[in-house]
Amino acid sequence: MTSHRDRRVAILLAAGEGTRMRSDVPKVLHTILGRTLIRHVLVATEALNADERIVVVGAKSEEVGKEISNYDAQIKTVLQERRGGTGHAVRLALESALIQSSGENSDSTVVIVVAGDVPLLSGETLNRLISACDSVEVGAAVLTADVDDPHGFGRVIRDSNNGILKIVEEKDADSDEREVHEVNSSVYAFRLGPLQQALAAITPNNAQGEEYLTDAIELIRQQGKKVVPVVAEEYFEILGVNDRIQLAEATAIMRDRINLRLMSEGVTLIDPPTTFIDITVAIEPDVTIKPGCQIEGETTIARGALIGPDARLFNCVVGPAAVITKSECDGATIGRHAHVGPYSFLRPGAHLGDGAKVGSFVEVKNSTIGAGSKVPHLSYIGDATIGIESNIGAGTITANYDGVAKHETVIGDYVRIGSDNILVAPVEVGDGAYTAAGSAITENVPPGAMGVGRGQQRNILGWVTRKRSGSDSAKAAERASKNN
Repeated sequence: MTSHRDRRVAILLAAGEGTRMRSDVPKVLHTILGRTLIRHVLVATEALNADERIVVVGAKSEEVGKEISNYDAQIKTVLQERRGGTGHAVRLALESALIQSSGENSDSTVVIVVAGDVPLLSGETLNRLISACDSVEVGAAVLTADVDDPHGFGRVIRDSNNGILKIVEEKDADSDEREVHEVNSSVYAFRLGPLQQALAAITPNNAQGEEYLTDAIELIRQQGKKVVPVVAEEYFEILGVNDRIQLAEATAIMRDRINLRLMSEGVTLIDPPTTFIDITVAIEPDVTIKPGCQIEGETTIARGALIGPDARLFNCVVGPAAVITKSECDGATIGRHAHVGPYSFLRPGAHLGDGAKVGSFVEVKNSTIGAGSKVPHLSYIGDATIGIESNIGAGTITANYDGVAKHETVIGDYVRIGSDNILVAPVEVGDGAYTAAGSAITENVPPGAMGVGRGQQRNILGWVTRKRSGSDSAKAAERASKNN
């Protein structure tokens, strides 16, 4: 058995062009439910407690390298300028690894190699792979899977002792080998010494003219070392993402995995297939999520909240027993027992106090709505502070932008803003004040005052009969005049 001081080096292969994605975005930077493909794999490798992690980059290396650095600046990246195959990539990584100058015995180092496009791989499976490589008699362990349709995968050919004899890429496989349904995952654990010997002997003698890491398996066997298979408990853990179809398939599997976990933890999902929740979201028990919801980013939802139907939340904080229906919330904080929707839009910086309400066709941006206050209908609230227990009438707008700068509107406690008001910032409406319907409020309203910002109404008698003669309106007016 190996010593507890065994070193672990994890190598992630992320140099591919990803041409089948047909995208300007590097393949490993496409996202699935809150993380890029490469970040999903990096998170899985955390379970290894590796002494060193190295990512081999190639296509659009600067963009990929930035993502890796944002995740963990301690992870080393190695550029594979010439696409020489997986064996070539691993050799480049090992040449840059600290183990080259550490002076440690190669038998006490295990190298884990993982593709950067397998987002469903788990840390538990990686540790099973490491465990299979515990004995010094084992030169390598290979993660495999039994699949119904092996098309596109390298085939795992076993020997008479149920070990791995070799791995054959599909393009190089004969008709019998193509009938095999156990496939290679491109996830391996190697003893460093046998791996280095094998890499030195690999040649690009194949249809692609590349150095295949899979060739190392047969070469390690020739050294008298065992190569053992580790079958994935769930076949989908090995699935790579090479095109948009596979991206959608992986997203659906990840969605189901997340939803099953949440339901087991006490979250009610009325229709899981239509509910997409990022892996970065935190939801407490007794939350109910109705159909058609997307919950994204660093959103947190407290116990007893009701979300949906048809709601999207991104980077939001939702308090206990809050209700959000048919609305979009981006960077908002929603208090206890607050109510949002239907058809509301909360933008970054929106803060709703406990029991506050934002109703239908209301947009709120960079504003605080105090506890118990309401903005029920057809309003825009931007760069504003609203106190407690105030009511904002339908059709109210805070005119916060003068063409150069934004200005603040301050509305106090227990205020009643009339319908169809325009509050021209900077302006303040004091505690307990009212404003008249249809007002343009351009000056501060003192506490307890009634603000009226409209001209006196003037009726021009007979205008319709004279100016719209013969119209339905004129005829209705004439009938009304006769009746009076």
